[in-house]
Amino acid sequence: MAVWNKLVTALRGAAHEAGEAVTDSQALRILDQEIRDSDNDLNKSREALAEIMSKQKLAASKLQTTQSKLVEYEGYAVKALDTGDEALALEVAGKVALLEAQQSEEQEQLQAFTLSVEQLRAAIQTAQTNIRRLKQQADTVKATESVQRAQATVAGRYTGSQSRVQTALDSLERIKQKQAERGARLQSAAELAQDGAEDALDAKLRAAGIAPQAGDARTVLERLKAQRAGGDKPA
Repeated sequence: MAVWNKLVTALRGAAHEAGEAVTDSQALRILDQEIRDSDNDLNKSREALAEIMSKQKLAASKLQTTQSKLVEYEGYAVKALDTGDEALALEVAGKVALLEAQQSEEQEQLQAFTLSVEQLRAAIQTAQTNIRRLKQQADTVKATESVQRAQATVAGRYTGSQSRVQTALDSLERIKQKQAERGARLQSAAELAQDGAEDALDAKLRAAGIAPQAGDARTVLERLKAQRAGGDKPA
């Protein structure tokens, strides 16, 4: 059971490493897509802000209209009281009460829109800053990646060229060695040919009686007599 658990753990680890390898190989592509997604979300947030701001303006305009009517009907109520028409003044007062309730609701709605606008503006500003920073970092990462790829290519070519140069030098040394060996053989052959030519010449001289014959006893005896006559002892 313990072996099975270890095997499962090993497989999970291998799968995790494979997933990380795929993620790393696609890191820049994933980063670009995340930036595009962030830009899209930011654009949607701007559209939402514009919509809320338009509702805020409408709510402010509506509140202003209600407030104007409230002031207007309060004036009517006062005039009705001034004319002694209390029944009319009471009816107008009912209208004023409705306008006051409406004003309160519209004020709350306007405050809610205003708060939403402030919060969304702050969120958009933060998002813009983060996305700008992310794009700058992405540009730096891409530039670094390009430089490192170029360096790796140059290093690979340099290593390959060094290997090719070394191979060429080795071939050159082998050629030099073969040339030296061939030169030595040619020189040896020339020396052998020279020795053969000298032997042939000596043979011709001996045949003509000009040079003494090798191993000739008479020649040796005549030389010994000459040495004795001269008082020299034979060596």
